[in-house]
Amino acid sequence: MTKQLIIDYYDCKIGPLIMVFDEGVLCALDFMDHKARCFRILTKSYPNHRLDQQQDPFAFRTILNRYLTGEVSAFENIPVILKGTEFQQQVWQALHQIPAGHTVSYGDLARLIGRPKAVRALGHANSMNPIALVIPCHRVIGKDGTLTGYAGGLERKEWLLRHEGALG
Repeated sequence: MTKQLIIDYYDCKIGPLIMVFDEGVLCALDFMDHKARCFRILTKSYPNHRLDQQQDPFAFRTILNRYLTGEVSAFENIPVILKGTEFQQQVWQALHQIPAGHTVSYGDLARLIGRPKAVRALGHANSMNPIALVIPCHRVIGKDGTLTGYAGGLERKEWLLRHEGALG
């Protein structure tokens, strides 16, 4: 059976975005310049799917615009569907708990999920996050405070962290 998903594209100040919804729930959000990665992850989660394009389904653009104009907590109550391994889901749930305006190191996040030696695996799970921004993988930084490893690009990561007040 083919799963119907709703897709929307939106050009905003941090670049063009791809948003995908499964029955009204966000299941993918990525930057257009990472479209291939987004669709690869989406196909793994939904091997037999059809994408139907709709403009601004479920008024998500309104929430996104609230975030981009300064309401950095606008994503806090967005329902999401996260499909991945048990470990990936554990990492993504922990990412979801990092409040706007805060950062954690990869090591801190590994300790938080009870896997202090799994820093590299955690970094990989972080890079496979299917829902950028809402699952805030951009809030994870190097142990020395450096900005490292963001699939959306370090320039965006820096912009997002400054926007949220985590960088001066």
